[in-house]
Amino acid sequence: MKQNLTEQNLTGQHSSGPDTAERTTAESAAAQDSGAEQSSSWTRQESDAWSRRLARSPLPADESSPSAGDMQLEERTALRRVAGLSTELEDVTEVEYRQLRLERVVLVGVWTSGTAAQAESSMAELAALAETAGSEVLEALVQRRDKPDAATYIGSGKAKEVRDVVVATGADTVVCDGELTPAQLNALEKVVKVKVIDRTALILDIFAQHATSREGKAQVAFAQMEYMLPRLRGWGESMSRQAGGRAGSNGGVGLRGPGETKIETDRRRIRERMAKLRREIKGMKQARDTKRERRLESTVPSIAIVGYTNAGKSSVLNALTGSGVLVQNALFATLDPTSRRSTLEDGRAIVLTDTVGFVRHLPTQLVEAFRSTLEEVTDADLLLHVVDGSDPLPVDQIAAVREVIMDVVKERESKMPPELIVVNKIDTADPVQLTQLRGLFPGARFVSARTGEGIEELRDHLGEILAWPEAQVDVLVPYTRGDLVARIHTEGRITHSSHEADGTRVEARVPTALASVLAEFAVGAAVAPA
Repeated sequence: MKQNLTEQNLTGQHSSGPDTAERTTAESAAAQDSGAEQSSSWTRQESDAWSRRLARSPLPADESSPSAGDMQLEERTALRRVAGLSTELEDVTEVEYRQLRLERVVLVGVWTSGTAAQAESSMAELAALAETAGSEVLEALVQRRDKPDAATYIGSGKAKEVRDVVVATGADTVVCDGELTPAQLNALEKVVKVKVIDRTALILDIFAQHATSREGKAQVAFAQMEYMLPRLRGWGESMSRQAGGRAGSNGGVGLRGPGETKIETDRRRIRERMAKLRREIKGMKQARDTKRERRLESTVPSIAIVGYTNAGKSSVLNALTGSGVLVQNALFATLDPTSRRSTLEDGRAIVLTDTVGFVRHLPTQLVEAFRSTLEEVTDADLLLHVVDGSDPLPVDQIAAVREVIMDVVKERESKMPPELIVVNKIDTADPVQLTQLRGLFPGARFVSARTGEGIEELRDHLGEILAWPEAQVDVLVPYTRGDLVARIHTEGRITHSSHEADGTRVEARVPTALASVLAEFAVGAAVAPA
């Protein structure tokens, strides 16, 4: 189907022009001359025609070699969920065994604390999550309560009102802005008569769609199973038991009696699968720790880009490094950490790592599953905290991100790295709000990754922050120690270099750690501190 659509698009693009009639006439004449051979050589002719169409449609220079992010985005947008499938709960036994289908949804929230603006922002974020998962939001309802109802989360009266909205709009899923207990899910589904999921299940579904690496898929699968295990329910066949060792069977002594039910078998298999995934994730963590130790041994500064989801972390990474990481205006577009190398204005190299985004009320299962990934943040030399300047509540975003980072830092008993706040999307932000942010965070940097405004100033500021203690060296490095010359080029700033008979003469400013290694090759006086 994709090939046919592509062929139609190419044909449509080149259907107009001064030489269209001539090409059509020439192709028709060639087809008539082929005569009886047309039916037997149709495949070859079709292939030739396809090649000619491709030859007549050269790609622009900037699109001839798409980046990895462009290809990932094309693959992701090529998948669409099928609309119009009813999920009316005619048989409630299938509730937990169906894949989430989020075509037409109604959002339901409980406003227990905070201001009205915070409640509206939370519902807007839930709507963005639902749209990212591939659904169409039809209606949103908010219930003002002191605390969520223990039975149906929103109360029996509001649940009936939600049922009326579902019938009127033709929705097939209700999404609740909170983590519901198994009893609340069951009771609310009985009233609204459609599939009910909570905020945690919605985020897990998005993670399952966007995970690409082996480690990411294993982490998401583990989090989903951990969430689903206490929520397994059974009726009818799910409660049927296996045949025990009754008289006449092959059970024997000690095996007579009722066997385990199907739902008990499912739980046991889920626990076994979780144990296997836990071992796999532990093995992947060891490989990640080994790579991290190698980076820590190097004196190249490491910068971790953190921030709220959809704040523009990948865009900032692309702007600073010129890489082609996937960029999409969606929540949790990138999950796997990506490291890219860049060079500052003074020639020093730095490594920037893009991490998974955060969100308010991030599910505990995801924090536990992505623990090894979040540990990348604690070992960084600098945290580049990207904030969405166009968001109505940027301060709440900063608080949510810091809360998760502090939990990881406390668990590892490590030290919090220095933080630099970078306010992104200033081209679409409210000037009044930007003024308020400048007053709240005097040391913050304001950039626009889309237009490039403020990126060079940010790069210069990074060079000032990451200034390492340096020493001036004048060394003669033997040709057998090319590794030291490479480190000088990578970590230092060379002022003069020449090749002599005994080795490479280098005058440079290097970090003190590297200067101590080069001390034995010093020319003349000892290494002098800068």
